[in-house]
Amino acid sequence: MNTRPPRTRSTADWQALDAAHFLHPFTDFDALAKKGARVITRAEGIYLWDSEGQRILDAMSGLWCVNVGYGQQPLIDAATRQLHELPFYNAFFQTATPPAIELAELLAEVTPPQFRHVFFTGSGSEGNDTIVRMVRRYWDLMGQPERQVIVSRRNAYHGSTMAGASLGGMAAMHAQGGLPIPGIVHIEQPHWRELGQGMSPEDFGVEAARWLEAMILQVGPDKVAAFIGEPVQGAGGVIVPPATYWPEIQRICDRYGILLVSDEVICGFGRTGHWFGCETMGFRPDLMTFAKGVTSGYIPLGGVMVGERVARVLIERGGEFNHGYTYSGHPVACAVGLANIRLVRDLGLVEHVRDVIGPRLAGAFDALREHPLVGDVQTCGMMGALQLVQDKARGTAFPAELEVGMVCRGHCFREGLIMRAVGDRMIVAPPLVMTTAQLDEMVALIRRCLDLTLDDASRQGWLS
Repeated sequence: MNTRPPRTRSTADWQALDAAHFLHPFTDFDALAKKGARVITRAEGIYLWDSEGQRILDAMSGLWCVNVGYGQQPLIDAATRQLHELPFYNAFFQTATPPAIELAELLAEVTPPQFRHVFFTGSGSEGNDTIVRMVRRYWDLMGQPERQVIVSRRNAYHGSTMAGASLGGMAAMHAQGGLPIPGIVHIEQPHWRELGQGMSPEDFGVEAARWLEAMILQVGPDKVAAFIGEPVQGAGGVIVPPATYWPEIQRICDRYGILLVSDEVICGFGRTGHWFGCETMGFRPDLMTFAKGVTSGYIPLGGVMVGERVARVLIERGGEFNHGYTYSGHPVACAVGLANIRLVRDLGLVEHVRDVIGPRLAGAFDALREHPLVGDVQTCGMMGALQLVQDKARGTAFPAELEVGMVCRGHCFREGLIMRAVGDRMIVAPPLVMTTAQLDEMVALIRRCLDLTLDDASRQGWLS
């Protein structure tokens, strides 16, 4: 018997219950309880509706994940059928289910040719924990157990589990919980605007990649196991590296024989205009983490694509790999993943991003350069960033304590737009199904919110 009460509560009722019981991720609990959470009640296409009935254009695809938009019936039907047929069984004890097998086959088809095997997880964080275990197991089986160190980058995001947060380069995360764990080190990010002034982007890309080589030599080439990076740093602010960066990273990894890991949790499944970001950036990883867009967020699912260099060693020499999760290869999640990838193909979304909507986003953001608050823009496929500045002529940043990005984000929410603030960098990652008319609507909302933020900054005397 279903005893759940009908959803007749008011927004205030929902907020009170939320404050009483729900601890949100990455949240100041006390501040949220005083303010009250925004309660989202339904969604369709690229739009959300809150408990007050306001329509909101979701320019962040949920959390970088709802690539095919909300309300796609093929995904709903796939989940429903699988729930009726087999709602759960595990992949332990030499057992498999048809959806997991079929999704593994399809992933081997759409990923770059070096990938023929997949290890399923429940999330991107779990995938990157798996990366640490798998990389170290590989080198142990190769007779080089001293190769333990994994190199990552400052301001990278690789999840929030102990290993994922350690791989990431977020100082605020490392400050809580004694992170990073041993054996993980970081180099600077390839952020030309922040670190490359006085250099061309091309020269800076090579220089930034060589920070990896310097770290390898500092740690010792016989101690370094792998380098991990997002093709485009997403949560760090949509940091698009110069075109010279990743080919030089590839050269360095090849020279020292270390494994190259591409974290495709955000960049995968069409967001950059190719199936995977490593294809857009021109490098060939040995391992590839995925999640989010594999099911468009409808059901949690993640995993690691394992290149043949690693897979053959694990299979032929490894014996039992003592690692896994209850929900590895969850049949409902895998059924939705199958339906989602097929829908991406049927709708031609990778080509839509590459040929139509991605170039239109790039052009629209380039036109926003003329706004008095915008100092720089970057885009890659269906990701974009606007850097807000205090003095456009000098490129001077606003003092951090003014939190101008949060001021702008507040206007976005009030105007019916979800746009994320990373410091004073305003970012979007819209659903890949967005039409050109919807993109124009989004950009008009962004421009309005920039104007409102400029008015605030002028009234407060924040401009130089």
